[in-house]
This record gives sequence, C-alpha cells and structure tokens, in this order.
Amino acid sequence: MRRSFILAGLAAASLVASVANSGAQQQRMVRVGVLECRGGASVGFIVGSVTNLGCVLRADGLPEDRYVATIRKVGLDIGITQETTLAWGVFAPVDRLGPGDLSGNYAGAQGSASVGVGLGGNALVGGSNNSIALQPLSVQGQVGLNVAAGLESLELRPGR
Repeated sequence: MRRSFILAGLAAASLVASVANSGAQQQRMVRVGVLECRGGASVGFIVGSVTNLGCVLRADGLPEDRYVATIRKVGLDIGITQETTLAWGVFAPVDRLGPGDLSGNYAGAQGSASVGVGLGGNALVGGSNNSIALQPLSVQGQVGLNVAAGLESLELRPGR
C-alpha cells in the first residue's frame, strides 16, 4: 500500500510539472529566485483543506523577502500531515522582484501522498496579472498519513 501512495504522488508530481512547463512557455520567463515555505500540522477533510505556511523568497544579491501563505486545496484530500516543506522556482517576466512583489493569488494543480514521509508536487501561476509562475524545484516533503490530488490556490501576503 505504501508503494501505491508513493507512485500516486510521483505521478501527480509529474503531471503538475508538465502543466507548469506548458504555461511558462507562453511568454519569456526568467528565474528570479526560490520561494521556500514551511508549515505545521494540516488535516484533510476529503474535499479539501487549508494550510498556513511561513515563506521566504531567496534571490541572489537581494535580502530575504518574507511572506505568509495560505494554501487551499479542493479535490481529494484525506489524512493528517505533521509538517510540510515546499520549494518553488520563481519565474517572472523580469529578472528582479522588489519586496512584496510576489504578493497575490496563485492557482494550479497539486498531488501528494504520505505514509510516514511522503512526496508531492504542485505548480502555480498568479501574482501580478498572472505573470509569475511557481514551479516545483523538487518534490514536496511532508510527514504524516495523507493522500491528496486536485486544484490548489495559494495566497501570498507580505510577512515579517
């Protein structure tokens, strides 16, 4: 059973990555940094969940830019995770972003599975005029018992 959860997570992550790549190819996009997010416990309620995370945008030559994130999932989401760590490559039509420029709403597809330590992936597009893409650098890491697949929205607000 554990193997099927892992395979489901990997399949979902592959699907998400292919969707993200097709959306990003429509306009010239430059990688401007890495958005890293960490959060605590989350409980899935079959048709969705809400998770709050603390995030940091790391870009070469710029100070860290902090954000507060709220992730909402709609679709299959069953289980409990103790902690979640996500990392996205941030792609924008410009090569530098200022403080708070990632603030806004993002949407995309996601999938994950956990039995103990788990895997997942998600790709999101949004921000200013839907011009910023968040693409998974690697798979999502989480600890718990969970399976999820569906649509995801991410709201980023400036943080401290």
